[in-house]
Amino acid sequence: MQFGIFTIGDVTPDPTTGKAPSEAQRIRSMTKYALKAEEVGLDVFATGEHHNPPFVPSSPTTHLAYIAAQTERLRFSTATTLITTNDPVKIAEDYAFLQHLSGGRVDLTMGRGNTGPVYPWFGKDIRQGIPLAIENYHLLRKLWREEVVNWQGKFRTPLNSYTSTPWPLDDTPPFVWHGSIRSPEIAEQAAYYGDGFFHNHIFWNIEHTASMVNLYRQRFEHYGHGAADQAIVGLGGQIFAAATEAEAKRVFRPYFDNAPVYGHGPSLEDFSRMTPLTVGTPDQIVERYLGYADQVGDYQRQMFLLDHAGLPEEMVLEQIEILGREIVPRLREGFEARRPAHVPSDPPTHETLRAQGPDSKHRQVINARPQDEQKEDEQR
Repeated sequence: MQFGIFTIGDVTPDPTTGKAPSEAQRIRSMTKYALKAEEVGLDVFATGEHHNPPFVPSSPTTHLAYIAAQTERLRFSTATTLITTNDPVKIAEDYAFLQHLSGGRVDLTMGRGNTGPVYPWFGKDIRQGIPLAIENYHLLRKLWREEVVNWQGKFRTPLNSYTSTPWPLDDTPPFVWHGSIRSPEIAEQAAYYGDGFFHNHIFWNIEHTASMVNLYRQRFEHYGHGAADQAIVGLGGQIFAAATEAEAKRVFRPYFDNAPVYGHGPSLEDFSRMTPLTVGTPDQIVERYLGYADQVGDYQRQMFLLDHAGLPEEMVLEQIEILGREIVPRLREGFEARRPAHVPSDPPTHETLRAQGPDSKHRQVINARPQDEQKEDEQR
């Protein structure tokens, strides 16, 4: 199972000092967090994509390439890549280039984004968010799988005899997750292509998360990609750890109370009951997160948000150390002890997808075989 951290790159004042980092300081800190993640044995570092203050990660591939040059084992992802407002042609180019630079240590998570003004800034209509996500992703699949693309759609100019460069490393397109917290259409899209589904449920109760994941699992099986419990699932999470629960809450409370997103709303205790935010000891964190597999089934990737709400750099580095040294090893052991043999431990990687060969379903633009088609084949 893969464990990692993701950042949204917010530039937020520390409520205990009133000081905010500069954008340059924030970018340097995010880089340090990725390097620390590799040092303590985490598997994945992911960065968000934002084009508005107070966020800095407007160019994920630039940052991930810089980190890739300083690491050897760490894998990279996004949280998320905006499939609606980015041109799929540019996504195809940028992430294939990053794939080459990193030696295949990259996948990406497609999402619509939750910042309304971004759509008109990039010439798009937010009311077309779902159709944009569907059309743009299908084009992206063609660009990574057909050497010469002729295409015409609704939202961009046609392509005639177009070839994307660079071509995916080893003729193997990056693995894609589809990230959504509320849209069943996106869970359906992930299932249709046999891609991963990532539910970043940091603001949601587990019952809602389970319903979305279970929909994806059922449709994954319907489209012929395997049994429902073999579907590729990732979850988000939030933690803050200390030697005692009282100490963890004492330190974290001012950051929670003044956080730009949920500050001045529910209490820390109420929010922790309603969402996966867990502020306490490593034992409490391990126990709670192991329990999520009872709700959503055995899954393959767990990502944590640690650097937000103005937490100072040294505190975040300490939290990554605790996560990697004290929490993740126990989570790995616990999740694997309960996982059935036929359920994959890890999501697909460049190495496993390359090994499947040129005729694999991953290298097909459309690879779904709905159950009614399978039944017709069996009857012939």
